[in-house]
Amino acid sequence: MRGQYKFIVVSLSVITLLFGSCDKLDEPELNNNFTGGTDYTQTEDMLLSLIGVYDAYTDTGWELPLLIGVRGDDVNAAGDQAVYQDTDMFKYDSNNWMYNSVWKAYYDDIVVANTAIENIDKYIAEAEASGKKQGEQYKAEIKIMRAMDHYFLAKTWGSVFILDTSDLATLAEIQTLPTREEVMQFVSDEMDEAIPALPKIRPNQRQDLPGAYTAYTAYAVKAMANQELGNYQGVADATGEIINSGLFNLYPDFYELFKTPGKLSDESLMELQYSDYGQGSGERESHLYAPYGPSAWSPVVTDAASGWGFYEPSLKYIHFMLDRGETTRLQTSVLFTPDGISEIQQTPGYETLPDFVSNTTPDGDVIENNVRALFSSGKHYLPSNQLIPGRTDYGSNKNYIMIRYAEILLMYAEALTRGATGVGLTADQAVNLVRARADMPALSGVTTQDVLDEKFAELAMEWGVRYYDMIRVDNYQELSYQGRSFSSEKELLPYPQQQIDELPVLSK
Repeated sequence: MRGQYKFIVVSLSVITLLFGSCDKLDEPELNNNFTGGTDYTQTEDMLLSLIGVYDAYTDTGWELPLLIGVRGDDVNAAGDQAVYQDTDMFKYDSNNWMYNSVWKAYYDDIVVANTAIENIDKYIAEAEASGKKQGEQYKAEIKIMRAMDHYFLAKTWGSVFILDTSDLATLAEIQTLPTREEVMQFVSDEMDEAIPALPKIRPNQRQDLPGAYTAYTAYAVKAMANQELGNYQGVADATGEIINSGLFNLYPDFYELFKTPGKLSDESLMELQYSDYGQGSGERESHLYAPYGPSAWSPVVTDAASGWGFYEPSLKYIHFMLDRGETTRLQTSVLFTPDGISEIQQTPGYETLPDFVSNTTPDGDVIENNVRALFSSGKHYLPSNQLIPGRTDYGSNKNYIMIRYAEILLMYAEALTRGATGVGLTADQAVNLVRARADMPALSGVTTQDVLDEKFAELAMEWGVRYYDMIRVDNYQELSYQGRSFSSEKELLPYPQQQIDELPVLSK
């Protein structure tokens, strides 16, 4: 995987799914295998199909995670993308280019996954027993990624296509879309199928592909789907499997967790891997982190590039953290400008701030005033002194964490506060493990609200967790802040107009 293994890009005949192009619906055979003339008796070549899916899944456009995360009260849209800023204010337009791009990105990846599964099945048909077992594991890993794509599609749009074939003609035949709940059940059921075929180890214990996904990644995805379904016993059971394995631990340094030292830590259950391969020039595998970065700074490494200033932690979140007496998590999560600090101090009661609220990061990078944002996301920040010499792009070589053990502990705790039965940790113990790392005092008798508050503190700016938590518990008041007005009809984005034009079922 990235950072450990250089991904091999599998050559595809035609694999990019263009829901805006009817000829792809008319020619599903073009998507049926990766290469022509494949010798399916060469069982070891199944690995190429798996790596091709990991490569596609990791190749994420900048707009996808920003769109998924921006509607929560932890984040404000900044920068110069009006359609992005409108979304943050709950003003939706089906012609928004970001909506179509994100929709396509998820279904592109699903088609790649389905094609790979079908390809691996051809190897399995020719394989000996050991090869068949290996093939089933590879398919299970792919199902995790496919399930996550469906999970985010359903959270974003509600009723969406469940696509488990590379035959795109099936889309034109669908008369009724599966509901959001049906998609989440599909995700949960997929993980039940996948788990028995996967190794019960941490991703960073994988010797073949370090960081590749395991049974515990699948348990995490299952728990997330069941949380959306309101099946809290299912959440407790799935997260309990992860906790009681004894394999996972919180990375001791919250600040470094999101930087180079935290790559593939014992806390990580799902991580997108990127690498400069230890070289200051030449080939690299990267995610575009510039949208998260400050558009003006004075870095320790003077030629390190700045960012775009598109993703701004909210003043509401900062006030929340200061009110709690947070230090480690606030300093990690927010990059402050001088103007941002002054803005905080304009609110009565916040005139005097702790010393750590500074526009100089712990690594010495100085965040300057800029016209786009008062604050930037510290979780998406890589200190300039951690760049490999010769690399200057903002965040180059940084991994992107998707699911981590802290979230598992808090999901488990919430499930218990809602009446589920757990085995092992109590809700208090699970929450206090997370709080202890942040140097926060222990709680006793934790309530559901305590857990939701802890998730706000711990998981802000991570994959829209806060927004979807508030949707899940119908707490619309929290989302109506700083000029925003949220109501139930704003929960889901409208289908992209380009998709409606090609697939009329979306207009029903």
